[in-house]
Amino acid sequence: MTTTSHRAPTVSDGGADHTDDIAAIRQIIANVETGYNTNDPELMTADFTANAAVVTAMGTLISGYDDLLAANTAGLAGFLKDEYVRYDVRDITFLRPDVAIAHKVARATTAEGELIDREPVMIALYVLVKERGRWWTAARQNTLIPKS
Repeated sequence: MTTTSHRAPTVSDGGADHTDDIAAIRQIIANVETGYNTNDPELMTADFTANAAVVTAMGTLISGYDDLLAANTAGLAGFLKDEYVRYDVRDITFLRPDVAIAHKVARATTAEGELIDREPVMIALYVLVKERGRWWTAARQNTLIPKS
């Protein structure tokens, strides 16, 4: 019996210099954090595409910029109003020069920025696209991390 080894391909854009792209993607995630912490739904939503898709940590799918802005507005005026967070980017991978994925983890903080959570309580996957010379978030998937 002959066994063949199947290796899935590694998806990569060939190792281009992405210094500026990485800075732009980190800024997008920082904008979401700042918007969250300052109750600014417009900043929190500003870098999403018109047809963005977001899955919340509770499993709700939100489709489209307008619905995402409405959900962020309601959340920041309601149950998230006095909540604060710190995001840490774990990795950014470029699938093509104009497509990247990034992971961030989240921890709750005090209003002064002091960590409440020692370990991350959520991880998010971002799918980002470069369009018209700038990076945009096309999709985000939030997943709660169970406490060990």
